[in-house]
Amino acid sequence: MTSGEAEVAVTQEKPGRARLISGPGIVLVWLYGVMVVGAVSRSAYQIATEFDRAPLAYSLSAVAGLVYGFITYSLVRGGETARKAAQVCCAAELLGVLVVGTWTLVEPSAFPDATVWSDFGMGYLFIPVLLPLSALYWLRRRAPHGDAA
Repeated sequence: MTSGEAEVAVTQEKPGRARLISGPGIVLVWLYGVMVVGAVSRSAYQIATEFDRAPLAYSLSAVAGLVYGFITYSLVRGGETARKAAQVCCAAELLGVLVVGTWTLVEPSAFPDATVWSDFGMGYLFIPVLLPLSALYWLRRRAPHGDAA
């Protein structure tokens, strides 16, 4: 059996599980994985040691880490349901980045310490705003023909 035949056989075994981590999808999984580690470890430390200083900021960083984790899982899992779930989470992530980023610029006193999404992710090289845009584009391209939503 050639590798092409093996790939067809695997595809036929799991028809609902289209791969999402081929090509640029691998880079997305890697970047989301890095963001999971960064956001979760940062927020866990801050919540454990100085939560009373900036509870909103630290809680938002923890939420960001959970969102990143779910998106990473969805991309690795693959399939149409996972693709749609990842799209919804990426849209929510983008909305969160835009809301928190704007909020930190308009009312900086509300955030005595930065979140992952503060200033549109400036502390993370703007990856928090660029990543969901890239992921949404990739997930849209991975949609079955006729389902570009």
